[in-house]
Amino acid sequence: MTGEAFRALYEELRDRVRSGGAPRPGSLSHLTPERVVAAMAEVRTGRTVSLAAPIETRPGRDNAEPAHHTMTGPAPDDIDAAGLHFARDRLAMNMHGDADSHLDALCHVIFDGELYGGVPATSLTPEGAGELSLDLVHDGIVGRGVLLDIPRLRGVPWLEPGDHVTTEDLTGAEEAQGVRVGPGDLLFVRVGHRRRRRERGAWNAAESRAGLHPEAMRFPAERQVAVLGGDGNNDTAPSAVEGVGFPVHVLAVQAMGTHLMDYLQFEELVPVCESAGRWAFLCVVAPLRLPGATGSPVNPIAVL
Repeated sequence: MTGEAFRALYEELRDRVRSGGAPRPGSLSHLTPERVVAAMAEVRTGRTVSLAAPIETRPGRDNAEPAHHTMTGPAPDDIDAAGLHFARDRLAMNMHGDADSHLDALCHVIFDGELYGGVPATSLTPEGAGELSLDLVHDGIVGRGVLLDIPRLRGVPWLEPGDHVTTEDLTGAEEAQGVRVGPGDLLFVRVGHRRRRRERGAWNAAESRAGLHPEAMRFPAERQVAVLGGDGNNDTAPSAVEGVGFPVHVLAVQAMGTHLMDYLQFEELVPVCESAGRWAFLCVVAPLRLPGATGSPVNPIAVL
């Protein structure tokens, strides 16, 4: 995709949001209280399934800066001592990366010196984001989740790094799975990244990974999707666009005001959906309450 074609697509999706008068929450404006209530009808068995991968604490080819988890207590002398003592620990991690499941706040992507909605990038300071931070979702995100399984559609275990998910893939998966993505939905797109990583081992996902083609972003825009999540980075690498490294992030976060969730895992959810014959579910997303942050580790829960 040429830079000129991407710019035209960017302006198309950005102008669609502006003409619709979307307020500061961006695409979350599609997730109305009535749609949250309607999503409760997707619960049939009460079974819960995590959509997050375990946090990585060891370095790997796709994770040069892993989370640092340390035990700070009890002291060695306290383990066998009488009376009350506590086990304690501390976690430090990169909010964004190529291994851990996380949510991107709307302040995460800068393009042409601006954040979503024309907010100047100067609103980002060493103290945190002055606008569009993680605090926008401090009440959590609850709605109807829909999983579209692209490898299942194509009859392969995963998409190879560098492959693109197209609009035709998304509509084809809907038809094959008997589900339709609608306004306010939390859309999850499986490319099989986690299964490939588990079976083949980690690789440098920063340089090579499967993801959405930029043109496919018309799909969530037209369907008025509230949130978009994938088991990879959502962006393909190498980038499909000349001169823009993360075109899907630019279109979703900066142009459309859509919160992204990267590096989720769907390998536990897929067999449950197949067994139930349903690919829609109630989904509960509870990011950390951390004002000023650009993102958060996240553990979305599907309730079927």
